[in-house]
Amino acid sequence: MPCAPITDHYSKKEYLTTILNLNNVPVKLILTPKRRPRRGRVVVTQKAIVAGVGMIKFAKPGASENYDVMGEAAIRNALKDSGLGYDAVQQAYAGYVYGDSTCGQKALYHVGMSGIPVVNVNNNCSTGSTALFLARQAIEHGVADVVLAVGFEQMKPGALGNVYTDRPSPFDDFDAETDDLVGHAEIPLALRYFGGAGLSHMEKHGTEMQDFAKIRAKASRHATQNPLALFDKEVSVDEVMGAPVMWPGVMTRLMACPPTCGAAAAILVSEKYARENGIDTTVSIRAQSMTTDYASTFEAHDMMQVVGYDMTAAAAQQAYEAAGVGPEDVDVVELHDCFAHNELITYEGLGLCPEGGAQKFIADGDNTYGGKYVTNPSGGLLSKGHPLGATGLAQCYELTHQLRGTADKRQVDGAKLALQHNLGLGGACVVTLYEAA
Repeated sequence: MPCAPITDHYSKKEYLTTILNLNNVPVKLILTPKRRPRRGRVVVTQKAIVAGVGMIKFAKPGASENYDVMGEAAIRNALKDSGLGYDAVQQAYAGYVYGDSTCGQKALYHVGMSGIPVVNVNNNCSTGSTALFLARQAIEHGVADVVLAVGFEQMKPGALGNVYTDRPSPFDDFDAETDDLVGHAEIPLALRYFGGAGLSHMEKHGTEMQDFAKIRAKASRHATQNPLALFDKEVSVDEVMGAPVMWPGVMTRLMACPPTCGAAAAILVSEKYARENGIDTTVSIRAQSMTTDYASTFEAHDMMQVVGYDMTAAAAQQAYEAAGVGPEDVDVVELHDCFAHNELITYEGLGLCPEGGAQKFIADGDNTYGGKYVTNPSGGLLSKGHPLGATGLAQCYELTHQLRGTADKRQVDGAKLALQHNLGLGGACVVTLYEAA
């Protein structure tokens, strides 16, 4: 007796009627209901190895090469680091925010024109990590064995603003909430967003402006050991406090990262491919998560939520759970310090310290060498600058070298588990855990 499965397109009755109409013979029916995977549960077939990373030193707007030249340089550096040729790459994800469509192809074509799929990615300040997120998924689910993620940005001087003014902005709701909560329309929006988040923390937990200055001073100390840091001069807490005031009682200029231009890239390969081709398997992605905004972003009426505190907390928790670890297991962290204020609230969002505990965390030196965690050993965005599309992959570059033990004078002793946090408003947050073999 022939067996016939019931497809997703027919009910049992419809399928039986169709079969009997076609040929009047006995049919044994086998019900095969469509199975939907549980949300958040996916089958991983391959571990993603970070085979190669590349980065160029960031530059001030107007002082850099064009985006395609920078992107090419970062790609070539990553390929050289991996020991692979471009002909091995099977897919590519190119991240940038300010540029026309298919800028990714423009940069990649300088390296090779091999007909591979090239996907252009734009997710605001989390763009680089979003490209990495997509590349990692392709590897883990067996779609490809060698995938390139590259991020670049050619920025203009000054505060960020809308490019298209003839249509609704994705920030309209964020701007309205910020207007209601903090006002100060004379201050650029990015400063109002993150300064407002810092002010919220100050009001709730007694944080002082000097705490943000301590974070900036720490970043500068770390940057003195990083040859790729654009701003490598150490500054004191007093110098940060004495810098031009951007928001009285909340922010000075040195507490904000500057716009910069630059590029970074990573080559991911499957573990099987790495072993078959003699590629270094020291660093792999143990877990990764991406979250977008929750209702609390606006319903909480709190600037910390507007800038993604809940996105950060949820993404971190998902990554910890997927890896089977907790924040206490992390050795080194690269987090999104677009403003010193965001670094402070992110300590709590990532679970590095309790809510309301950031001030003590900083005072105890638990955010630097000799403390519980080394945060932003590269000097972070505050010292390197923030070319939006490149930032997440520059974080990957730093943490890969930390786990390889090749970070020179900024090396965190015994680093085995690294945490990356990359945040974009509008919004998206990517948290990645890397581990050393």
